[in-house]
Amino acid sequence: MADAAPPPRRPDRPAGNPQPSSTARHFEGIPSVGVLFSVGRDARAHHCTASVVHSPHRNLILTAGHCNPGSHAAFVPQYASGAATQPYGVWAIGETFAHPGRGTTGAAADLDFAFATVAPDQDGRLIEAVTGGNVLGPTPGYTNQVTVIGYPTVRNDPQDRAVRCDTRTTRLPGTRQLRMECGGFHGGTSGSPWLTRFDERTRTGCVIGVIGGLNGGGPPGPGSDRISYSPYFGTETLDLYSRASQAR
Repeated sequence: MADAAPPPRRPDRPAGNPQPSSTARHFEGIPSVGVLFSVGRDARAHHCTASVVHSPHRNLILTAGHCNPGSHAAFVPQYASGAATQPYGVWAIGETFAHPGRGTTGAAADLDFAFATVAPDQDGRLIEAVTGGNVLGPTPGYTNQVTVIGYPTVRNDPQDRAVRCDTRTTRLPGTRQLRMECGGFHGGTSGSPWLTRFDERTRTGCVIGVIGGLNGGGPPGPGSDRISYSPYFGTETLDLYSRASQAR
């Protein structure tokens, strides 16, 4: 796996464009969702979003395949920009599991998802024991009510905070992918989980998709933050999860 940070998922949205009908709101984030950044770089240089998924060894995160976490990366749950210490720590990435045929064009874009193991912290704790985790589920269909949470890069969003949108999905025509309309999902939100049955009390849900797929998760050009895509989670996703969940 490549260790270098991927390019932004989509170009910055030019000023002056009309606002979309639905726009993500900034909020404090949730423990099971955070940022990925390359070790040796400032944490503010985070380049993708990832989420903790429930697994037998309680050590697994999910992101977009094109995010290429690699072994020289770290995961920061509920990232807090500028904080002296992060609320749930900084966790080293171990092994990454991605489909060999993944890509961001054509049929390969349907496989743009990846799992990665997270090493225990210095106290021997496992990531899921600290943050909780979302259950991975097959995508139940193209129309779903979802909660999507992600972290735009500071270059794209100077607030450098989590964003959240509650919206409905549809099918991206001509593909085996989901589509949603909600502004604010700029570059850096690749890998953001699409959660159904989100529980406000436990702050967890069932993850049925991630921002990724065609063009890295959205259309190119002005206003690209308004529309996001996700691969459809089916047999390929569940098989990859089964393999990743065996790793320690």
